[in-house]
Formats: sequence, C-alpha cells, structure tokens
Amino acid sequence: MKIAILVEGATEMAFKAKLQEFLKSRLGQQMPKLKLISCEGRIHKEAKLRRVVENLLTGRDAYDAVIALTDVYTGTKDFKDAADAKDKMKQWVGDNPKFYPHAASHDFEAWLLPFWSKIQQISGGNRAVPSGLPELVNHNNPPSYRIKEIFEQGKRRSYDKARDAKRILDGQNLMDAAVVCPELKAFLNTILSLCGGELIP
Repeated sequence: MKIAILVEGATEMAFKAKLQEFLKSRLGQQMPKLKLISCEGRIHKEAKLRRVVENLLTGRDAYDAVIALTDVYTGTKDFKDAADAKDKMKQWVGDNPKFYPHAASHDFEAWLLPFWSKIQQISGGNRAVPSGLPELVNHNNPPSYRIKEIFEQGKRRSYDKARDAKRILDGQNLMDAAVVCPELKAFLNTILSLCGGELIP
C-alpha cells in the first residue's frame, strides 16, 4: 500500500517519524509506504488540488490513496470548521474514491496540546494548559499561537515549528492525543483502514 499525504509544511513533516512509529506498532507487516508531500504553506485549492491528486493517483508510480491534511486556521476565512474544510476539499477534487480529505482543527499544533507538560519542559514556560478539548481551542488564538506564547514566556528561544514539534512528540504516545482529538483519530483511522488494521475505537 502506497499512500501520499499532502501537508501544509514543516510542522507536519516533523510529524512523519512519530506517525510511522505509531502505525508500525499497530500494523506491523501491513505497514504502508508513506510519502508526505509539503505544499509549502497551505494545501492547494480548487483545480490545482484536483490536478495534484489526479497526478498522484495515475501513472507508473501511482499511489493507492491520497490524503490531504489541512489546518482549519489558514490565515484566511476559507473554512468555518473541520467539516467545512473536508467538504470543500472533496468538492474541489470531485468524486474520487481514492481521495481522503482531513483537517486539523484549528491547526496542527492542537495535536501537540495533549503533551503540554513536555511543552512546558522544553520551553521553560509555566503557562497553564489551554482549557477545553485541544481541537476546540479558540480560533482567534489558535494552538500554534499558544505554544509560541509559552516559548516566549520561557525566554529560552522562540518556537520553531519543525524542530520543536519533533521534540514535543519525542517519547510521547500518539494515542494519548488521538483519544482527545477526534480529527487526529479520524486521520489515523483512515490510514489504518486502508491498510486493513484495527481501528482506534
């Protein structure tokens, strides 16, 4: 099974090792070949997304499936919420059974919030964990801003998405985030389902 995952940029690329570690623990020999493809800032839109997806699914080196993972918070007002983001991407690509849209609500860093004690340790800050479920953290002050703030409070250095996301995830169990982040769980379950693995309940 070959799966291409379209991602926005550096933070998600840093997530690859942790994703593979998690999937290997559940899939073993059924482990897919994953290729994360950075869209350098944000997931393509409209006709461009359709073209990219169709190209990945055809030809000699075609993938068996393409997953697109966008943030809901993109700096624009394109998406109201995760459901809207997934619906729009599906409309843009058209009726393609090998395309699977997913969204991090409100941004990828929501999936790091369950590891707040590790964030405190790395940043040197002592801010309290944002209240509520990680994926419901305020759209006007999204999780990436919250993490940036605690790094600035700690004054060791500023938050670097690629470097620090990897450090935050190191040694953590992705299942701890999946149980409190429905969109992360859905994303993981899509991959598990494609590979014939047992789904996260």
